[in-house]
Amino acid sequence: MVTKQERRNKIKTRIRGKVSGTAERPRMTVFRSNKQIYVQLVDDSEGKTLASASSKGIEEGTKTEVAAKVGQAIAEKALAAGITEVVFDRNGYSSSIKRRSQLRQPDSSPLHGRRCC
Repeated sequence: MVTKQERRNKIKTRIRGKVSGTAERPRMTVFRSNKQIYVQLVDDSEGKTLASASSKGIEEGTKTEVAAKVGQAIAEKALAAGITEVVFDRNGYSSSIKRRSQLRQPDSSPLHGRRCC
């Protein structure tokens, strides 16, 4: 019997074989735990994290509101680093996480309307 974690790791490995980030268009990877959400922009050609944001320190709001704040924080850091496009790595989660992130992107977001995937 395959556990949930083993299944997710198998999917994650398959995705990482197809998705790769560069300095101009880094890979945006999302990790969510039961309490926190973490986002990183990764340049796979050099193996470096270009920018990151997490929900640590954000105490108020629902998970959705906290995730929106983290998204706003990573967008600001990306624009400060000169990054306007990213490759979305869903990190083994269902593809609905990408659709939700696009639907919930506020008009005031610095990356709103830009190509993200």
